[in-house]
Amino acid sequence: MNKLVQLHAHAHAEAAGWPPTPTAKPAVALTAPPPAPSTDAACASSRRKRAFDVTMALGALLVFLPLLLTIALLVRLESKGPALFRQRRTGLGGQIFTVFKFRTMTVAEDGETVRQATKGDARVTALGAVLRKLSLDELPQLLNVLRGDMSLIGPRPHAVAHDEMWGQMVPGYDRRFRARPGLTGYAAVCGLRGEVKELQAIIDRVEADNEYIDTWSFGLDMKIVWRTLPLIFGDTRAY
Repeated sequence: MNKLVQLHAHAHAEAAGWPPTPTAKPAVALTAPPPAPSTDAACASSRRKRAFDVTMALGALLVFLPLLLTIALLVRLESKGPALFRQRRTGLGGQIFTVFKFRTMTVAEDGETVRQATKGDARVTALGAVLRKLSLDELPQLLNVLRGDMSLIGPRPHAVAHDEMWGQMVPGYDRRFRARPGLTGYAAVCGLRGEVKELQAIIDRVEADNEYIDTWSFGLDMKIVWRTLPLIFGDTRAY
């Protein structure tokens, strides 16, 4: 039984020592067709999930409104440029949407080449480093959730340039577009978020994304939300 099946089976009960120790990954070919819009019906979706998304996103926006306004003001005061950073991402069915984040860098890349953020990245501002460490730069994506571009839980969306690059190297990459991208997800709580330093890292992430979609339940989403909370202040991969 793989690690996601274990999590799925205990989604409605307390489970100690979660997530289980990752198992070895089989060898995977490094060539595959580029990503294409999926024709599959939306997976990992239900009316209850959507109601949860809307209710929680709207409530969070209202609760955190003073914080959001304060961060926006600080970003504008620290460096020239807008408070919000906008970038194209790939969503459900391969559809392109614009994601919102607080601007944390001195650049705003959204072209054919998008360089990943790295540890100690000189492009990250002083305030941006704090926002990224605490994942506060992601809060504007609550607007994406309300708009229906994203869900609270799902595969994390990548820049379009990265989708085009990794889609040519990772089998099954385009299958992750069967679900709405999320603010957090199974791959993230299993330590598969952040900078991709080697190909195996993105292969493992895509496998986790597809396993989540294939075995989705609302209870599984609630377990992922619970496991996300401690990562807000203690994720070493957030930089």
